[in-house]
Formats: sequence, C-alpha cells, structure tokens
Amino acid sequence: VQLQASGGGLVQAGGSLRLSCKATGLNFRINTMYWYRQAPGKEREWVASITSGGTTNYSDSVKGRFTISRDNVRSTVFLQMDSLKPEDIGVYYCNVPLRARDYWGQGTLVTVSS
Repeated sequence: VQLQASGGGLVQAGGSLRLSCKATGLNFRINTMYWYRQAPGKEREWVASITSGGTTNYSDSVKGRFTISRDNVRSTVFLQMDSLKPEDIGVYYCNVPLRARDYWGQGTLVTVSS
C-alpha cells in the first residue's frame, strides 16, 4: 500500500488549498480514508474522514471550512481547505487503516500567513 499526498503550499489567511492523496496497492473503493495533520510541536490530530459510501466527518476545528471527497476511479482522496487560518499550519497526512495496521502518506506541508 502506498499513499502519495500533494497539494500543500503557502497561502494567505482566508485563502484555499486542495490536497490530494493517490492510493495504490489496495481496493480503494471499499476503504474509509482519513486526513490527519501535525502542527509544529504538537501531536498528530485527525482532521476528516470519508467512508466507502461517501459519509464524511470532520473535526470541530475544520467543520464548515474543509471538505473531504473521493474519486474511486482515480483511487484518490481530496481535502478542499477554504478560509484557511494560521492555526491550520502543519503537515497533512492521508491515512488508511488496513489489515490491522495504519498506512500513511509522506505528508504535505501547509503554511498559512497572517
């Protein structure tokens, strides 16, 4: 299983970014996919998830600003991030729990300038 995340960058507060995570080596369409983030000096935290059926969940800190979606044909999960704030700064990771272990992408850095 490999997860390849991309789309991070530097954006001004109030701006938007769209993260992508391409998954290979698994039956993508049947798995719940997750986004996590890790801010400098803090523990990794869950951000959003999407089930195989398209049900989404969000942490309270991003609800109403971020949107998770998936493309089962391209085996890709997305995270649309709008109204970005400085507190959204961090490395964003995609994740899939599979066969009793967690698989992680390499992370993509999001920086928000105030």
